[in-house]
Amino acid sequence: MSSSPVVTVETPESSSAVGRMFGALFSPKETFHSIARRPTWLPPIILACLLALVVVALFSHRVGWRSYLDKQVANSSRFQQLSADQQQRTMEAQLKWTPRVAYAEVIIAPFVGALLLAGIFLGVLNGLAGTRFNFKTSLGIVSYSWMPNVISGLLGIVVLLVKDPATIDLQNLVASNAGAFLADNSPKWLVAMLTPVDLFSFWVMILLAIGYSTAAPKKLSAVKAFAWIFSLWVVYVVVRVGATAAFS
Repeated sequence: MSSSPVVTVETPESSSAVGRMFGALFSPKETFHSIARRPTWLPPIILACLLALVVVALFSHRVGWRSYLDKQVANSSRFQQLSADQQQRTMEAQLKWTPRVAYAEVIIAPFVGALLLAGIFLGVLNGLAGTRFNFKTSLGIVSYSWMPNVISGLLGIVVLLVKDPATIDLQNLVASNAGAFLADNSPKWLVAMLTPVDLFSFWVMILLAIGYSTAAPKKLSAVKAFAWIFSLWVVYVVVRVGATAAFS
């Protein structure tokens, strides 16, 4: 008497954009396995752009760019050395261009940033860690690993809606980084060093490590992937601090 065949039911992989965006946050290993098999990247970048546009629009409406620029020039020795007439002309020019630049930046920066990071991680991991990723896979991992930034953006919108406009700092809407707790007159190099020490940034790095290790499990463990990513982050911080110290 023959035995009945055992039917195994596999858990379906989420291939929808919404499913992957939630999955990157709550079930990252399964989600990145799906992304490695069928890479996509555009939806989370578009969502990040839309949220950033909402943040800039709310800031423009509730706070205004005059307040933002006043804080920027308060600790600028170069601005303080200008005559009163020069300061006024400079401020008028900045009030004209800063909002335009802000809107353009939040539209362009997520796309450029994702492409750049995907290329850097691809080159480092393929060249030094022995993996064999293609660019689309790397781009998909980077894009969906940015989902913690979406949460940060949503929190930023809440802050803009409920907080006193006079106390809002556009560069630190959500006080999730060490630089947010420094005094206004702190050295710029110290601000540059501590601002990247951010809870959401480390969450992103953890997701990147899970994503790349899941896509190449035979070549890369999650710990090893995180070590590579963290090392690149340290290089970025060192360059950031050096550039700030040199030009401030």
